[in-house]
Formats: sequence, structure tokens, C-alpha cells
Amino acid sequence: MPACLSARLLTPPPLAPVREVPWTQPFVWLGRAFQDLANAALISLAHGLVLVLIGAAIWGVGHNRFWLMAGALSGFLVMGPMVATSLYAISRALERGEATDLGLIRRTWSQWQSCHAAGRGGYWCMVKFGMLLALAATGWVVVSASLITVMSPVPVHTLQDFIQHIVLARDGQLFVQWMALGSFLAAPIFASSVVAMPLMLDRRVTVRQAVLTSWSVVLANPGPMALWAVLIVLLTLLGLGSYLLGLVIVMPLLGHASWHAYRDLVDASAFPARDEAMKPAD
Repeated sequence: MPACLSARLLTPPPLAPVREVPWTQPFVWLGRAFQDLANAALISLAHGLVLVLIGAAIWGVGHNRFWLMAGALSGFLVMGPMVATSLYAISRALERGEATDLGLIRRTWSQWQSCHAAGRGGYWCMVKFGMLLALAATGWVVVSASLITVMSPVPVHTLQDFIQHIVLARDGQLFVQWMALGSFLAAPIFASSVVAMPLMLDRRVTVRQAVLTSWSVVLANPGPMALWAVLIVLLTLLGLGSYLLGLVIVMPLLGHASWHAYRDLVDASAFPARDEAMKPAD
């Protein structure tokens, strides 16, 4: 390996400074998210409805294969930071006093096609990060399904089977193992993605810079980040427990709140803005 390439790989990339926030700050992010939801209600709730329809499709396919459905829904939630990209764009537009219309959504999801040659920190970094999240989600689906299928004492086909034979089992060991494995896999994904996608949407940074910045945020704010993770899980469970209908509000709310988390936690002003990539063509 050439010395210059080796030095480049070993030299950490410049990272955006990270701010420390009070442990109660996640509640502030949710409050701001409610304001964004009120100011752009139609387009935000439309996002939530689309996500609910995707979740309903997963439920329809896997309702009698709970081992698959549980993993698929969990994997779908892992993809949340990527799916919420246009919600970050909506919050940014509201912050700037710009229009929040279908044109904004179209530009958010189509700019990668015209910016693939933008070099380091180009728009394709968001596509690459999305692929990594998709890979992680697929891995969790496989691992979750395999664990329940192999370890369950009886076949698990429905939600009732899962509750009766896994959750309410006398020893409960399999459920504990399933939850522990899910937490073990979810923790690094959360740490890697908590501000990564909003940062890449807002500034020209690489995937490596975005992920390392996200880890820096978690290490600098363990209390607020732990609370934020708990709130994400609780709100998501609330949405799932309402036969997915609650996700119409929960998913946009978490997306908007994640943007405000990024704005509070990261000072990315030293990096080039991605403004031109989001502006409509003349």
C-alpha cells in the first residue's frame, strides 16, 4: 500500500464540533417537531400515511409468519433515518421560511441522480449510507427470524403464538435473548445514524465524517441520547400498538425532531452547504 494512501486512511477526517445539551433536550426537539407538523401538516402526514401503508403491506404478507413479520418491521424501522430524509428537508425549509411543497420532496429524492459526480461529500453519500442501513436491516431480519425459528420450542406463526410461547413463556429466556440481540444490534446503528442523515442532507460531508460525528454526539451526550433512544422506542411502540395508525403522526414527528436534534447537537457551519443541490433549476 502506498505511504500516501496509508496515511490518508489512518488520518481521521475533520469532524463538525459537537455541542452538549441538557438531558431534557429531547422533549424540546419533540415540541419543535409538533410545530413543524402543524405548519406543514398535509405533506408531513402524507409521509406518515405512506409509511403506514408500507407497514400494513408487511403485516399483510407476514401476519401468519410472525417470526418474519417481527424482523421485517424491525428492519423497516432501522431504515427510518433514510426514509425520513424529506422530513428533514421540510423542517429545514420551515426554518428558512421556504415553501414546503411537492417540489421540495421531488428535489430531495431526485438530486442524487444529477449529483453523482460531485466528488467527496457529494449527494451520493446519502445513497451509500441508505444502502448500509438497508444491509443492516436485512441482517436483522435474517438474524431475528433465524433465532425465533431455531430456538422456539413450538412453531411461531402468529402474534398470539409469539406472545404465548415467547413473551409469556415460563422461563422467558428466548424472549430475553431476542430482546438482548435486538438491543445489541440496534445500539451501534442508532449511534451511527442519530444525526448522520440530517448532516449529509445539510452539508457536503462524507459518510465516514457523518457517522463519526454521530458517534461523537452520542459519546458527548450519553444521557440525552439514551433518553432520545427510549422516546423513539416508546413512540414507535405506541404507533405499532394502535394497529399502525399512530405511525401516521409518530413517524413525521420523529423525523422533524431528528432534524432539530441535529441542529442543536452539531455545528456544521465550517462545511460547505448543500444548498445548490436542493434549489430548483432555473
